[in-house]
Amino acid sequence: MLTALSIRDVVLIEALDLEFGAGLDVLTGETGAGKSILLDALGLALGGRGETGLVRHGATQAVVTATFDPPTGPLAAVLDDNGVEIEPGEPLLIRRIVKADGGSRGFVNNQPAGAALLREMAPMLVEIHGQHDDRGLLNPRGHRALLDAFGRVDPGDTARAWATYRAAEAQLATVQAEIETAARDREWLEHAVGELTALAAEPGEEEALADKRRGMQRAEKVADDLAAIDTYLEGSDGGLARLRQAARVLERVAGDHAALAEALAAIDRAVIEASAAEDQLAEARRDLAFDPRALEDDEARLFELRGMARKHRVQPDDLTALTEDLRTKLERLDAGEDGIALLETAVAAARADYDAAADVLSLRRHAAAERLDAAVAGELAPLKLDAARFRTVVVTAPRDGWSSHGKDRVEFEIATNPGAPFAPLAKIASGGELSRFILALKVALAEEGGAATMIFDEIDRGVGGAVASAIGERLARLAEHTQLLVVTHSPQVAARGAEHLLIAKSHDGTVTRTGVRVLGEAERREEIARMLSGATVTDEARAQAERLLETA
Repeated sequence: MLTALSIRDVVLIEALDLEFGAGLDVLTGETGAGKSILLDALGLALGGRGETGLVRHGATQAVVTATFDPPTGPLAAVLDDNGVEIEPGEPLLIRRIVKADGGSRGFVNNQPAGAALLREMAPMLVEIHGQHDDRGLLNPRGHRALLDAFGRVDPGDTARAWATYRAAEAQLATVQAEIETAARDREWLEHAVGELTALAAEPGEEEALADKRRGMQRAEKVADDLAAIDTYLEGSDGGLARLRQAARVLERVAGDHAALAEALAAIDRAVIEASAAEDQLAEARRDLAFDPRALEDDEARLFELRGMARKHRVQPDDLTALTEDLRTKLERLDAGEDGIALLETAVAAARADYDAAADVLSLRRHAAAERLDAAVAGELAPLKLDAARFRTVVVTAPRDGWSSHGKDRVEFEIATNPGAPFAPLAKIASGGELSRFILALKVALAEEGGAATMIFDEIDRGVGGAVASAIGERLARLAEHTQLLVVTHSPQVAARGAEHLLIAKSHDGTVTRTGVRVLGEAERREEIARMLSGATVTDEARAQAERLLETA
């Protein structure tokens, strides 16, 4: 609900602070007093175009601040989605600034907010119906929700069936796409699986082969050195044979001198050490022996593994998993037709469930439409629309229009004269008729909610007497469920207000200003008397105004 409106430097308004209560607030004033400025200012706060013409002459900027009750429900969700933080129970403050030299800024509770966010919030806060209004009830996209609310029609079963149906369709589409892709690649899959299976790579094999290859390469290098050592130690001319020959010669003369005996002992020790070295060399030669063909085979296997890994853009250790993955895709392709058939059966079953739920929902909507048509028809005659007819059209939408809300397209239509064809509200009704049709609809839908604040701009234009009284009575009835702000020229409507605001111009010789003030009882009686009699207020007009107020 709108609780306050603060306006600074908007057109003819220099400074204005208004507070609004629940129920019916009426705004009156002479023609040209500036009643539309209030609506323009509120529209600016709710994301309207920030035109520089709204800035009062001589001012640098125009500022409008609208205060509403703390946000709840969908409105709170919109604010949260847009990162606007509001403490629980804190009122909602929307401020819009328009610069005289161009540009505008918006704020929600002092947090920057773009005009797009303000426009998204607007329908949840205020519903405006005027001579040229093209929102609210005139938008067919909202008619289905209004009908469902009126008829207490719950689309929950249909929504759940729709979710199941769409999920089944999505799964079928995914599998079909996979199979189609696999089918295009069947030849490649079969070749890849064949060569990978033939390769039979094992995890860790590449590293083991690389280690073995390095070992054999080292053994090949050592073998050349061992062959050179053999030439030095072995054979009749080798070092060991010569040591043994020297030892045999020394044995014959060792007794002739002590030094010769020691020399013989040293040579014997050398023979023993050289023999041990020879044994160690033989052992090493056996351990490091390699088969050049085995090295070639290992290298060929290693290069084959690495080449296959490069071909498939994986690591060699991943070739085994790749083989299984490609084999699974090939098997899925082979079994695809059976899987598709099962999924198609599931989609058909889900579609049947959705059709059944949507058909039940549609029957309930048709029944609700009949009740709504009757309720609106009962409101038309008192509003001087007795020749008009209203109907709620419920038809099956095209396939691409089906949703979790069912298959129905809902639209409100009217025919203003007997024999005239039905057509959408906005295309047939004149400004005054349109406002009265909307009022009739709103009264019929009163308990079903909507925006917390509704504004009717000159809904009573061109009518008077009993019709104006009927309009006033219905506005008062509607105000029992929501806050109403009504700009009116009708004393019968003005008398119904819970609060009466007078809009008037003033002149100080150089500047014209628009002001608004809340009227007390005596002032209110005088204003209604002015509305009844014109420029000269008579005692008879005052008496009639008193009777209107008493009746209201």
